Amino acid sequence: MEISVCVGSSCFLRGAPQVLEALQREIASHRLEQKVILKGSFCLNSCTRGVTVVLDQQVFTGVLPEAVPELFLSHVLAKLALQ
Repeated sequence: MEISVCVGSSCFLRGAPQVLEALQREIASHRLEQKVILKGSFCLNSCTRGVTVVLDQQVFTGVLPEAVPELFLSHVLAKLALQ
């Protein structure tokens, strides 16, 4: 599974570094380093909607660091459980 977090200027200012850190913590705490690829990506074309995260081609906008655990549980862990 691949997770991309926009680190363009707008998303960066809206908390992209903190979202990346939160995702890294979730990946590590679930020991999924071999199954989840986390990367930063420049502009994902949703600049006015906050931090944009793409999980296996599904786009989430306005992602806040405190929302990452729920996002991870409901989308990442759920998808990996189906594989």
